[in-house]
Parts: sequence; structure tokens; C-alpha cells
Amino acid sequence: MPIFPDKASGEGRRRRIIPMRWTLAAGTAIVALAVRARMRSIAAVAPDLRSPVLLLPGLINGVTRPLIQRAIKATPMKKPNDVRVETYHVSRGEADATTRLMIFDREGSSGIRPVLFWMHGGGYVTGTPEQDVSLIALLLARFDIVVASVDYRLAPEHPFPVPLDDCHAALAWVVEHADELKIDPARVLVGGQSAGGGLAAALVQRLIDQGPVKPIFQLLIYPMLDAMTVARKNDKGTGAFVWTPTSNRFGWQSYLGGEPTSGSYPAYAVPAARGDLEGLPPTWIGVGSLDLFFEEDRHYAARLREAGVSCDLYVADGAYHGFDMLVPEAASTTLFNESMFSAIDEALNHDAMRKSAT
Repeated sequence: MPIFPDKASGEGRRRRIIPMRWTLAAGTAIVALAVRARMRSIAAVAPDLRSPVLLLPGLINGVTRPLIQRAIKATPMKKPNDVRVETYHVSRGEADATTRLMIFDREGSSGIRPVLFWMHGGGYVTGTPEQDVSLIALLLARFDIVVASVDYRLAPEHPFPVPLDDCHAALAWVVEHADELKIDPARVLVGGQSAGGGLAAALVQRLIDQGPVKPIFQLLIYPMLDAMTVARKNDKGTGAFVWTPTSNRFGWQSYLGGEPTSGSYPAYAVPAARGDLEGLPPTWIGVGSLDLFFEEDRHYAARLREAGVSCDLYVADGAYHGFDMLVPEAASTTLFNESMFSAIDEALNHDAMRKSAT
């Protein structure tokens, strides 16, 4: 039977204090080692993209995800003065159920314009259209277009195909209301960021197969394309920041509703799993060399080119996932954006020339 010292005795107090000191010392040492390891990883990051935020472990799971989503929803949208915003509620064909759709365009702009149909990021499990207003404002400052951003339902409560169905239905609504929105349904660009980029790639595949339109361009910002990345050994130093292998497993498992590395997926669930990429529209893919999605994005770009699809792959050296949002004023972000803008400009000009020639 254990013998407990008298609480009032000096020996008893010492026995309680010493283990507590050891625990605090051990905890401090563990934290110091973790910070030191993070600092070594940060050394690979481009100097203009370094931030104290990178010291934090990027982790989203069943516990943190509701907290993160609540924080995202609680963050007010800062609408730029020169951007007009309208909100619509699009029928999903399920009784009175609707999907929120936000339409952004320039204040004072008129005439029939191309439309960029946009999907926000968040690993398929978090996010809202409002989080991308800064990027949308940059696009509107550069191009006379309309941006339609869909508030698709999120996993794990709504796994595939629900989010993709929401996007498809919302785009169909945009096309049906082209006159009201003053957009040209023959000049549709589809784009997204991270998981939104994955949805954009999947939506483009479905549109090519099923309609109602054939996009003229797809804009994929570090897209989440391949669930098999979950099973691949990470030996190239990618995925240390923001979106980690652990987060990636949670995101794909939530979206697919099961083991993400099965290798057998329904059509359009995992864009990289599509065998035939022929006939897809011209594409721009941008990704950082330290991004967990670097290899899968590079491979998808290579496959597009092999299929005869024009694809511009831009790799930001020393950049991690979401770097452009975390450090928007960095020179690396500016170069990244300029490559993206050039690709959009080329797609719009090429399409305008094609239309004038017919």
C-alpha cells in the first residue's frame, strides 16, 4: 500500500513541488525543441514570405474545425469602395433549399462582360466567399469582368457530391440569368483556391461532359487535386506550414466520406483520378515549392500538357500553402499574381479574337 507523507510536513511539500518543477521543465524543453524545429523549417521559406505565424502548427481536425469556421464567419468582410456586391439565393432543387451566391463587379461598370465563377478554399471543410474579397478586388481592378462566388456546403456534414452539386447548380443559375447579371455565357472562366481549386477542376471536368457551358479557362491556385497525396511519403520538405499532411487526411476523409487512399473514387470526386484530360480548357496552375500540393499540381499540369491542353504552371520558390493570403504585399506574391493576371489576360484576349473571327 502506498504511504502518503503528512501534508503538513516539509518532506511532503517537497515531494509535491519537485515533480511539478520537473513537469514544467520538461514541457518548456519540448516547446523549445518544437520552436527550434520550426525555425529550421522556416529557413527554407523565401525571406519575404517569412512570418511569426509560421511558428504555429497548422492543424485542422474534428476539434479545431468548428472553431476555425466560427472565426471565419465572425470576420466581417471589408468591401473595397470600388467593388459592387450583390447576394442571391439560388435554388438547389430541394424544396425551399438555396445556396448563397455572391456577385462582385466594378462600381459603375456596364455592358456584357465575361464571368469568373469562383470557389473559396478551406480544405473542403471550412471557408466562405467573403474570405476572398481582397483577391477578387485585385481581379476586378485588373479586368472588366464579373466574379460569382458560391457558398457551397461543407464536409464532413455534406460530403461529395454535395459541394460539387452546389457549385454546378449555382453556375447553371448564373448562365440562366446571364441577361440580368450582364454576363456573356459564352465567356465563362472557372477558378478557385486550394480546395476551391480542386472543386474548380472537378467542375470543369463535369461541365465538359455535361454542360451547360464549356469554360474558356480554368484558374487553379494551389489546387487540392489528389487524395492519394495522403498516402505518399513526404520526403521533399513540403507541407510543413498552414496545410499539413494531417490536415490533408482530415480534409479528404471528410469530403470523400471514407478512406481517402482507396484509389477508387466516383467520377469528379478526385480531379487527378480522371484518366482522360483531353478537351479541357486552357489552364493556369500556381503553387509554392514548399506547398504540400506541389507534386500533385505539377503532375496534373504535366498530364494536361500531354493531353494537348495549354497549361501554364507557375512555381513560387520557397512559398508555402496560402502564402499570398498571409503575406499579400511580398514581392513573391506580386510575381505570383502577375503570372496569374497574364494568363487570364491571354485567355480573354484569345477568346475575344476567336469571337471576332467567327
